Amino acid sequence: MKPERDVEKVYSNKEFIAKLRRLADALESGDEFEIQIAGERIYVPVRAQYSIEHEREGEEEEIEFQIKWSLKP
Repeated sequence: MKPERDVEKVYSNKEFIAKLRRLADALESGDEFEIQIAGERIYVPVRAQYSIEHEREGEEEEIEFQIKWSLKP
């Protein structure tokens, strides 16, 4: 079993756009998505579920693009 992990990585606009473009390409073609975050390579299976979350607190707002899947097929 993999160790628990909770990291947030900030990317430049150019890097973020490239990652989103690769994700969109994988989704359109029905392929697994592969991404490296803070030194760890992550393989997102085709069965993953996608959601968008919006949060507002005080003077800040946040939108999170979330991708979730179970480690058990």
